[in-house]
Amino acid sequence: MRLNRKLEHIEFSLKQGTIEGANGFNDITLVHNSLPQLNWEDIDTGCTFLGKKLAVPLLINAMTGGHRELEGINGDLAKVASLAGVALAVGSQRAALEDTSTRYSFSVVREMNPQGVVLANLGADCTLEEARAAIKMIQADGLQLHLNVPQELAMSEGDRKFKGILENIQMLNRDLEVPVIVKEVGFGMSRESISRISQVGVKHIDVGGSGGTDFMAIEEARSGKGAGYSWGIPTAISSLEGLSFVQGDLRLIASGGIRHGLDIVKALAMGCSLVGMARPFLKVLVEGSFYELNLYLSSLIRDIHRIMLMLGARTITDLQKVPLIISGNTYDWLSRRGISVDHYARREFF
Repeated sequence: MRLNRKLEHIEFSLKQGTIEGANGFNDITLVHNSLPQLNWEDIDTGCTFLGKKLAVPLLINAMTGGHRELEGINGDLAKVASLAGVALAVGSQRAALEDTSTRYSFSVVREMNPQGVVLANLGADCTLEEARAAIKMIQADGLQLHLNVPQELAMSEGDRKFKGILENIQMLNRDLEVPVIVKEVGFGMSRESISRISQVGVKHIDVGGSGGTDFMAIEEARSGKGAGYSWGIPTAISSLEGLSFVQGDLRLIASGGIRHGLDIVKALAMGCSLVGMARPFLKVLVEGSFYELNLYLSSLIRDIHRIMLMLGARTITDLQKVPLIISGNTYDWLSRRGISVDHYARREFF
C-alpha cells in the first residue's frame, strides 16, 4: 500500500491546480532601486548550508522515492542539483526501511550528487535507529523530520497518535551525528510551534506553508472523498510569524507554493536563510525531460540574480537589508497576531 501511495502522490500532485496568491507572497512588495550601483558580475548569490557552499540558497525539497519506478526521477533531480549547486532532499524513506529493494530509489541521489548537500527524510516519530539508517542510506548531510498531522488524519491508514513528538525531536536532535531540520509538509507553522521546536535545540526549521501541494486534499482524493475546505497557514505568513521569533542561530527555510524567482527573493529578503521548491521541478521533469529541467533551474537562478541587481543587493546579506512593504491579508493577519512589520519598510538602501 505504501509503495502504491508513492506513485499516487505524484499523480495527484501534478493534477492539483495552484491558486494565485495562495502562498501569501502577493502581499509582499520589494522596493525597486533605480540606482543599484552594481554590475551583473558583482552579484553573488552564494551561501553556506550545513557547512557546504551552495551557488544559491535554494533547496529542491522533499518529493519522492520508495518505488523502483521513481529511481529515474530522484536520479535526475540529484544530477540537476549537482550541476546547479543547490541542495536536495528526498521524500520519506519509510518505505525503504520496510522494503530494502526500494533503497536505490533514494541512494541514487548521492551517487548522482557525490559532493552536494543531500537531506534524508523521515517522520518526526521515527526511532534513533531508523533515523541513522535513513542518513546512512544516502550519506546525508542532515535529516528532515516531517510533521504532517492533517495528512495523516486524511488517510484511513494514517496515524492517530501524536503525543511525544516534540520529545522525540529533542532526542533525535541531541543524539544524531548530523543536523536535524524540522519540516511541515504544506500546512505551515505558527510562531508558537516554531518557538517550541527551537527550545528543544533544533537550529533549522522549514515552515512548509500552504499555497502549494495540498497533501490533505491528495489523500482525500485517493480515498474518493473531499473535505471541501483547505487548511493551513500561507507560506509568507508562516515565515513572517517565525521570523518574528528567530533568535540566535535559528535558521528558517521558506517552502510551500514557491512559484518563481520573485517568490524566492521575497522570502530571502524577509530574512529566511533558504527557500525550498518541489512541484515545479517535478512537473518540468515528468512532463518534459532532464534537459528541460536543467534549463528551467538555470533560468530560475538567473532570475534571482536579475532581481537582486534590480534591488541593488550584491549578496544575500545585502538583500536582507532591502526595504519591503507588507500589505493585504498578510498585514492584517500579522497585526491581529501582534507581530510588527514596520521595520521591513524602514530598512534603507545601502
